[in-house]
Amino acid sequence: MATFGRQLTGSRDALEGFELVSLEIEDPAVVAISGKAHHTMARFTGHASDVITGTVFSLTPDEIHHADGYEVAAVKRVAVDLQSGVRAWAYVDARYAPGS
Repeated sequence: MATFGRQLTGSRDALEGFELVSLEIEDPAVVAISGKAHHTMARFTGHASDVITGTVFSLTPDEIHHADGYEVAAVKRVAVDLQSGVRAWAYVDARYAPGS
């Protein structure tokens, strides 16, 4: 609600080749909004056996732009292909983004 001003709707899906890691957030504004200094983040491994299950949300281009403004430099938005075949954006640990 704090980021988009509305309840998001989505569907279950999975992201292969990534694992979940803890990422320390140093931006005080982001910590104040989320209430946490460590966020769970996707990190690219390239291993098909690493799979993150979750929810893919439908966002407008303006909402994606707004989310980009919220994210810190340690996070990068990348295009991914989900298990369902859906092409989506994912925010990942910038140090281990695909192609890095």
